[in-house]
Amino acid sequence: MESHDHHFKNLFLDFPREALSWLLPDVLQKYGKLRNLEFVRQQPGKRKLSDRGLELDMPILFTFEVGEILLWLVEFQEDKRRFSIYRLLRYVTDLMERYPLAIVIPTVLFTSREKWRKDVLRQLDNRFGERVFLHFEFQLVRLFDYSARDYYNTANPLLKILLPKMDYRKKDRLEVIRQAYQGLYELTAPMVFDKYIDFIDIYAEITEDEKELIYQDLNEHKETTMLAQYIKSKGFEEGMQQGMQQGMQQGKYGLLKRILTSRFGSLPEWAIHRIESASPDQLDKLAERVLVAESLQGVLSD
Repeated sequence: MESHDHHFKNLFLDFPREALSWLLPDVLQKYGKLRNLEFVRQQPGKRKLSDRGLELDMPILFTFEVGEILLWLVEFQEDKRRFSIYRLLRYVTDLMERYPLAIVIPTVLFTSREKWRKDVLRQLDNRFGERVFLHFEFQLVRLFDYSARDYYNTANPLLKILLPKMDYRKKDRLEVIRQAYQGLYELTAPMVFDKYIDFIDIYAEITEDEKELIYQDLNEHKETTMLAQYIKSKGFEEGMQQGMQQGMQQGKYGLLKRILTSRFGSLPEWAIHRIESASPDQLDKLAERVLVAESLQGVLSD
């Protein structure tokens, strides 16, 4: 199963304040103005080399006027069976020991768009009579528990980007993607839009036909024509870059053929096929052999 861990890491690296306002909306009222934030480390230290690390692992230390919050984000991409609350607890105590002045809030993010028949274990209690020896719980966030329609008007770009991972009716699919595009365009800078429109496309699993339908819809409404033009220009620029790269590659094929023809005469079909099926790296190696090989077979042999 493909891991998208790095995609979500980038998302929270770029939008830490937006993550805070989403996951802990009342924190500013209780702790006052945010003075500083830092990403304290990546990947919790393993107790054994054989231990599998927690995915995402994004501890963000927020310093406020009256205290500190360590928001620890952990992603479990698809398979909730891999989740262990006991392992999570071990890592939380490590963070508590390292940052004794901060309130550590472990937040587990499940990103799969599917219904659960069975929930994960959400808290641990260890008590005897009236004495509580351990109580542990974490903040569980299932994106599929959120209705995409409820966030069409949000001013939080993080939530706009995550719309395709939320719950929506099948008939609303294109509208959800359109809302994600539009929100990202209106709430972020062009560089950020260029980066996260790909994120939206990946998690929406959008097809080229769907892209065209969305583009047409954006282009038909006055308030979104600029977005439509930007998307079109972005696609044109990417197409030009791909075309230039392909053109350069074709030029290398042609140049190698001309050099070989001048040295060894007319090229047989097998030689032409060998050149045209070569990867860019292989093509460079073949070009280097031309200088030292004494025969056509010597240049094109595997």
